[in-house]
Amino acid sequence: MYRLFYWLVLQRLPAEGTHKVSFALLRAAVAIPGVGALVRWWYSAKDPALEIRAFGKVFPGPLGLAAGFDKEGKGVHALLALGFGFVEVGTVTAEAQPGNPKPRMFRLPKDRALINRLGFNNDGAAAAALRLAHRPADGIVGINIGKTKRIAESEALADYIDSAERLAPLADYLVVNVSSPNTPGLRDLQAVDKLRPLLAAVRAACDRASPLRRVPLLVKIAPDLADADVDAVADLALELGLDGIIATNTTIARTGLATPADTVAALGAGGLSGAPLKARSLAVLQRLRARVGTRVTLIAVGGIESADDAWARIRAGATLVQAYTGFIYGGPSWPKRVQRDLAQKVREAGLSTIDQAVGADAPASTTAEAAREAATPT
Repeated sequence: MYRLFYWLVLQRLPAEGTHKVSFALLRAAVAIPGVGALVRWWYSAKDPALEIRAFGKVFPGPLGLAAGFDKEGKGVHALLALGFGFVEVGTVTAEAQPGNPKPRMFRLPKDRALINRLGFNNDGAAAAALRLAHRPADGIVGINIGKTKRIAESEALADYIDSAERLAPLADYLVVNVSSPNTPGLRDLQAVDKLRPLLAAVRAACDRASPLRRVPLLVKIAPDLADADVDAVADLALELGLDGIIATNTTIARTGLATPADTVAALGAGGLSGAPLKARSLAVLQRLRARVGTRVTLIAVGGIESADDAWARIRAGATLVQAYTGFIYGGPSWPKRVQRDLAQKVREAGLSTIDQAVGADAPASTTAEAAREAATPT
């Protein structure tokens, strides 16, 4: 039903406006007494086979909603009610900012893709902290932080620290986003000589803000990094003791699209997400797994449309997976369908829980080497 409604109606409406209206309607519906419980019951995808441990938490399922959908933490209750195993809020910046001029979000239906140049539009870290203080106690929520656009690169460290100190106590894990293509200069921070002091400073800020609970810290990287740079980030994660890496953000590439090139060019700059990102995101994940083994938790995102896609990422080494564009095209029942099918795959593989599939397709020698390195005193 949703797919028919999407193709007949939603795809003809402006993408960003449709998102805002549908998200507001979902939040309003779940807030109605009794309706929220009904939604949670109807869309529940809980299955013991899908439970998986990461970051000291037991996730009810490996499929989460990626950052970008709920930038300000307004709808965590509603999104968890749809059956996601976890939700990542953001990207949140230290200061409120409107983002880039509109229009700034576009659909590419032939490619099952989106282009966005939203530019971290959000109300700022202080406002997000107020909202997330009332987040569900039993739901797992990550928070993704980025650089305020007006802040110069030389002041970026203090900007990230401000967000981390406000939001770390409210996060089940915190993500440093240095990979969006829509904030000028942001991706330059992926260079290891700049990323090392940034991550170290955010780690210290998390520890100051949450002295009684170590907040897991992750970094989100771009699919457009050269392989050598992916390796460098992996090595840095090991050096700093990062808890995880998210692979990957949107791409600035425009290759291999079914949408005519002139149509795509007319839409302008922005990050491309969805099915065209599938192959590169998987390749980056595989490269990270080969580099870090089991020592760093990997979250896969980019082109995940089905249980088959999620299963491939998990077997390649991802403990958790995330989606955004797949959810947009799949509709509110999409999380339930994917996790139901994942549970079936677990059983068909003769496994009792999905964590037994993590890294099953990673080269055995790589995993063994990583395990030996992890056990070697430093």
